[in-house]
Order: sequence, then C-alpha cells, then structure tokens
Amino acid sequence: MTRCALFLLPALLCLTGCQKETQVEKANRDGIFLMGNSSEPKALDHQLVTGVIESKIIGALFEGLVGDDPEKDDGLPPGAAASWEHNADMTEWTFRLQPEGRWSDGYRVTAYDFVFAYHRMLHPDLAAPYAEMVYPLKNGEDYNKNLRGRILLHANVVPGVTWEDAKDIAFAGDAKVALEKGAKWPDSTTDAQRLDFVKGTGLDALGKEALEWIAADLTRYPWPAGFDPVKAKSLVDVMAAKAGDDLFELANVGVSAPDELTLKLVLREPVPYLPSLVRHYTWFPVPQHVVLQHGKISDRFTEWSRYPNLTGNGAFKLKIWRVHDMIEVERNPHYWDKANVGINGVRFLPIENPYTETRAFLAGQLHTTYQVPSDLIKEVKKKAPQEFRQEPYVGALFVRVNTTRPVLSDPRVRQAMALAIDRQQLCDYILEGYFPATSLTPKMGSYEPDKILTFDPEKAKQLLAEAGFPDGAKFPRFTMLISRPSARASAEAIQAMWRRHLNIMVDIQNKDWGSYVSAQQNLDFDLAAAGWVGDYLDPTTFLHMWTEGNGNNNTGWHSKDYEALLSKAALEPDPAKRLEVLKQSETLMMSAYPILPFAWYSRNYMLRPEVKGWHPLLLDNHPLNTLRLER
Repeated sequence: MTRCALFLLPALLCLTGCQKETQVEKANRDGIFLMGNSSEPKALDHQLVTGVIESKIIGALFEGLVGDDPEKDDGLPPGAAASWEHNADMTEWTFRLQPEGRWSDGYRVTAYDFVFAYHRMLHPDLAAPYAEMVYPLKNGEDYNKNLRGRILLHANVVPGVTWEDAKDIAFAGDAKVALEKGAKWPDSTTDAQRLDFVKGTGLDALGKEALEWIAADLTRYPWPAGFDPVKAKSLVDVMAAKAGDDLFELANVGVSAPDELTLKLVLREPVPYLPSLVRHYTWFPVPQHVVLQHGKISDRFTEWSRYPNLTGNGAFKLKIWRVHDMIEVERNPHYWDKANVGINGVRFLPIENPYTETRAFLAGQLHTTYQVPSDLIKEVKKKAPQEFRQEPYVGALFVRVNTTRPVLSDPRVRQAMALAIDRQQLCDYILEGYFPATSLTPKMGSYEPDKILTFDPEKAKQLLAEAGFPDGAKFPRFTMLISRPSARASAEAIQAMWRRHLNIMVDIQNKDWGSYVSAQQNLDFDLAAAGWVGDYLDPTTFLHMWTEGNGNNNTGWHSKDYEALLSKAALEPDPAKRLEVLKQSETLMMSAYPILPFAWYSRNYMLRPEVKGWHPLLLDNHPLNTLRLER
C-alpha cells in the first residue's frame, strides 16, 4: 500500500461525516442498492458467460427453478418452480412452475422456455463455455459434443445397423492425421487430400458433400476390419441425409414439458444435489419468444440480451446499461413474488481498481464493495470495523498453465514451478485473510482433499534440472496474464519467487476482462493468474471443469483416468465412498499440475450498516430481492 493511500483513508472517513448528503444516503431514500461489481460484464447472455461479475447482475434479472436463501447456503426456497419431487434414485425430477411466473414483458414463463433454454445451452453451434453444467441431463453430453453417429444409431433410424454393430467406427476421426486448424473440405483437389481430410475429421463432423463422396466409394473411409459394407452404406446415407440437421429430438435429451407448468428432467446418473445445482445461472430459462425474434437458437451474442431487449424472469428488469459506467436494474412489475421485493433497484458499478472502489465506499458512494485490497485490510479494520466484512468463501486462486506450450508441456516443469511458490508467505504478506492452498478444492463438509502442494525450492531446482534447465539456464521467458489490478501484487510475488528459487523470468501482462477470458479460451497464453468460486457446495464444482473439452478447462490438459474416476464417483450410491473416489480424482489431476493453486479465498469486503437482510454465505449468492435499506 502506498503512503498516500494510508493518509487518504482517515481523510475519507472524515469526509463522509462532513458531506450534506452522500450518494448512499440519497440511494437509501430512493431504495436503490449501490453495488461495486469489479468489472464490466462480458455479456448478459447467461448461456455465454462464466464469470462471477456477470453472475451478480444475471441473478437480479433472471431466476432459476430454485431460489437462493438469504441466510443459509443449503436453504432451498421456491424460485421459478413452486415445488419439486424426484424418484427413489434421484434420476428423475419433476418441477411445478409458479402459476404467476411472468417474463418482464408480461409473457408467461412456461416449462417450454426451460426446454428451449437447455436445448440452446447444449446446442453444438452455440459453443456455450459452461455447457458441461447441464451434462447431468441424460444424453446432454452426446448432443452437445455432436456425436451424430451415436445419436442416430441409438435413435434406431439407420436401417439394419445398431450401435453394437458400429461402436468401433472412428466417428471422431484419427487424431494422428495432421489437419490445419479450421481445415475445410477440399473442393477440387486430389483424392489423397480428401482421404486425409475425412480420416482426420471423422464421420461425426463431416458435411453432406464429404459423406456423399464416401458413400460413392466406401473404401474412402477406414472402417473397422470386417465391417459389413451394406451396413456402412446404410449408415453413411443416413448421416448424409441428416447432415446439418439439429439432432436434439433424436438425441432424446432428458428434458421435457408435459404441459405449460410441468418440467421433467431425466438425468444420466443420480444427482442428489440437483436443487442446489439448478440455482446456477446455466440452468436459468431464456425467453424463447425474444431469443428467436433476434436470431436462431444457436446465434451468439445477439440483440436479445442487450438493452432494451433483454427480458428476464427475475425480481428486477434492466433499466440502464452504460458500458464501463453502470448497469441499473429496477423492479420487475410482473415478477411472481413482487410483493416481497424489498428494494426498488440495484446499481452495479464496474470499478476495476479495488483501491478506487474502497475510497468510493468510504466517501459514501457504495453500499458494498466487490473486495478490499489485501494491503488495506489492517487499516480498514482499524478505521471502519463496523463496515468491514471478512467471511469464509468457497474459492481458490491458482495459476492456470497452458500445457500445450513447449516446456510447459513437461509435468516436471509445472511441478517445479508449483514447489517454488511459498504459499504461507503469500497469505501472510500479500493475501491477508486467505489460507495457503494444499490442493485445489477447499475443505467443504466431509470432503478434504489430499495435501499435494508444498513449498520445496530444492526439489523444484532438481526437477527443473531434470527437465533440461539447470539453474534456469535457457528457460524460455513466459508471460503471465492478469485481469485486475488486485491480482498484480500476488502475481509479482510469485514472479519474484520463481526468479529467486528457479532463476527463471516470467513477465506479467494485464488484459481487460473480456480479452483475458478470450485468450484462455483460445489457449493463446502461457500462464494466467486465475480464480474459481464454487457454484454449489459439492467438490464436483471444482473437479468437473478439468475434463476434455470443458469450456472452463483452458489448460490443454485432460486425462481419461481422471474422467473415469469422476464417472465412477457419479455412480457411487454411498456418500462416503463417493467422496473418497472424488479425492482420488483430485489427487490424480493435481499430481499432473495443469494448475498451480496458491490460496483459498476468504471474502474481504465493505458493507454499509443500513443494508438489512445480508448474511454471510459460503457461496456469496445473496438474493438482492430480499434486501432492505434503512434510511
């Protein structure tokens, strides 16, 4: 913390008592909650974002089947659904929607909107980065990954061919065939190039023209030995006829609407925590009538989710959106529980610099902040103890590693970098109130992962030497991305530890939030300072994202053994044994070091005393409609 920040803090506290009327005092009269939200949201289409900063706004504008309890993390109040029930093994759930549920334009919220939402979320062409959250739906993963051969065969639409007949076909292609990124079907070229293309691409991803080319001469595709040519012809003909078709209905995805107010979900495995899971915004509905007015179901970032078109089913509706200035929401007059909404609106302020945000709070411009910088905590505790909050929070900070980069692809290098991080020192001097991470997942309930992470610089040097870089000699100069000023102090500390203990240099590059996210999703980075906050209280909220193709993985690492353990855990009926298998999976993943965790979160922020109905929550999912503001 700079000297000027220390001197400015008492001055600001004095200033708040001298002003005639602060922004907060005016907002108290108007019933408007002023909330620091860190950054400008990437978007408000909740099927295309992954961030916490977006979730706060989305939670005001939309509502899931189950609501958030203002006092208990495990509370399950009614939301868009008035009630729900399940079968004995928790693989079939029925939700009864609120009879008075309405979109903010007055249209009724129906079960068909939820079916449309999950169809859209899983649509292969939408490429939703968080689609895996909806994979518990039976056949949802097959549809999302566009496993067309599997879908068609399970739907029994290929005459004379079953899945058992065809399961050994390379539907996904041969990864050994080197194709350029974004390669397309060669229009006019040699058969050799076309043969490579179809072999490398696989039947599932081929278009109609390529499939018809194979049908004309079945020897053009590498069929399993002894596969019946008649069956091959039948399969390719059907796949060509269905090329370009949306296979959602044929995939028999486990969501249906028997009537307007009844939603049925069929799951691929027992999910006892489903009511908690559907509180996440990936399970929220979208207004079919508005989305289709502005494009197709699979169109990305269309006008439907922008002002003034955005239509939600939450307690509030979008009033103002001034980019990099503020987003304001106001009461939704059509909300089913409007009589119990305690405030008139919320103003979200995208203040990226946490020092600026803290000063704004102390000057009476905010009811709450996104965070207090670690190096201001001691001073804030002393000067404003009633307003400062420090609470447990289910989240982790880590360095994400692009394991597809040369050198970083070597697990010895990644382990060396992990061993050279002194986590205790980081938490003592940089991240006050945080806890040194010994794995990725913080302890929650009965789950406690194995302690993988330690500080051992001598072993780190040894591993780096074994990888071919004794004392850091000839080690490439990589860059670590950060997205917020608050991340710089810990990034610089880790940078210094790597230089001191491994003699390697890593640069730090700051990007705006959208560019930072895009760089990771495109694997266009070396290292990135990152964080993850649990979406629900179960270790799978931290573990599922490291699977192949997951939109939040962004490391290039995956493991079939890891995914097999996750699948085994999903089918384990005994809760204690299930957690043990999940612990095994986490140990396997952490031992490969695709990420380098260094701290477990605590939530450090400021809150005005006139805000009522705000209680400590591990997931920080505060329902804004239950707040009250005292004047």
